[in-house]
Amino acid sequence: MTATQKFTLPAEGKTLIEITREGPLFIMTMVDKENRFTTEMCKAICDALDHVADVVEKEELTEAALMTRGQDKFYSNGLDIEKAFSVPGFTDHTFMPMLNKILMFGIPTVACLNGHAFAGGCLMAMAHDYRVMRSDRGFMCMNEIDLPSPLPAGMSALLRYKMHPHVYRSCVLEAKRFSAQEALASHIVDGIAEGVEATIELGKKVALQIAPKAKAGVFYGMIKEDMYPEISERLMRGVQAKL
Repeated sequence: MTATQKFTLPAEGKTLIEITREGPLFIMTMVDKENRFTTEMCKAICDALDHVADVVEKEELTEAALMTRGQDKFYSNGLDIEKAFSVPGFTDHTFMPMLNKILMFGIPTVACLNGHAFAGGCLMAMAHDYRVMRSDRGFMCMNEIDLPSPLPAGMSALLRYKMHPHVYRSCVLEAKRFSAQEALASHIVDGIAEGVEATIELGKKVALQIAPKAKAGVFYGMIKEDMYPEISERLMRGVQAKL
């Protein structure tokens, strides 16, 4: 049985996130065209994550996984620069804490890259445990060097930990656009497929294969906390400084 839960921010506004459940698999679809990150989009994603976590806990699920995806040609095209930077502290207090929430999520996570994942979209994908990518359309890229724009310590730490050194160098100093084939060869993604439907099915397959690991319960999240202490500390540094 499939059940759909929609999150709308503001309550009377357009839908930004849709959550669909297929047994132990929760699918979070970003439905805002290019899925650029604003305060509202980050809040919607965090609310969706909280919803999934609450269901997993309430139902005491021993198998569970989360897959995220976009629509059309974008997974996410990064920050909405105009809206994001009109909010003081957006990066430190909203965007990076959202990345940390995904990074430390208490069940297995898979990013299904149906299309382009640029800048913040690339970072969101890298915060997941696993990634699959469409092979016939879309690139992964960190283009801050070309804007130009700084790359905060938390974002740098996330990429540095998840990538081999020479790949990280190409990513942040050259703004290399990784095709799916290049991303697979560079161990950035775990699988590729041709066409959006095949990519979604591959994402589901990967997610369902690892869903039984959720039986570890709170220990799944605790192990990730021990895997990524430096990344988490740097992503949350702005929040801690605000306290």
